[in-house]
Amino acid sequence: MEEGTLKSPSNSGSTVPRGDTEEYGNGVDYGDADPFQWDTREDCQVRQILDRIADKWSLLVIALLDRRRLRFTELRREIHGISQRMLTVTLRQLERDGLVHRTVHPVVPPRVEYELTPLGGTLHHTIQSLVNWTEEHQNEIAAARSAYDTRAAAEAAPDARSPGARA
Repeated sequence: MEEGTLKSPSNSGSTVPRGDTEEYGNGVDYGDADPFQWDTREDCQVRQILDRIADKWSLLVIALLDRRRLRFTELRREIHGISQRMLTVTLRQLERDGLVHRTVHPVVPPRVEYELTPLGGTLHHTIQSLVNWTEEHQNEIAAARSAYDTRAAAEAAPDARSPGARA
């Protein structure tokens, strides 16, 4: 059993995150909107897939391959900060998941190109919606971060009236 989980008899031995009933509705049945559905169904791999496609390198690769083919070196040049190994791993995972198609051309030296599959193309639309949302709300997020940082700094500062405070 994983750390931080427990067995729930109501889920036929499925793994349930600790505290979900206490923190999120005191045992309320969320139905299809249950935020823990991927944790309670042992045969579901939603969390694994989300972890894969939502990492920063996968998002960038999918965005760059929108309606075009790129060679490995072109991808690496476009994605600042990615190592050759990490790009290789990311492309292999995306290919394994059916999101990217790899074509090896029989020339010397070999030319390898990557492009989105139709499935990957549908994911690109979802990613574009996320990017659009981020662009629309970036100022609100920046303001919220600033307000939070100000509150956190004020809470962390020693209270001048406390007995141990310095003058």
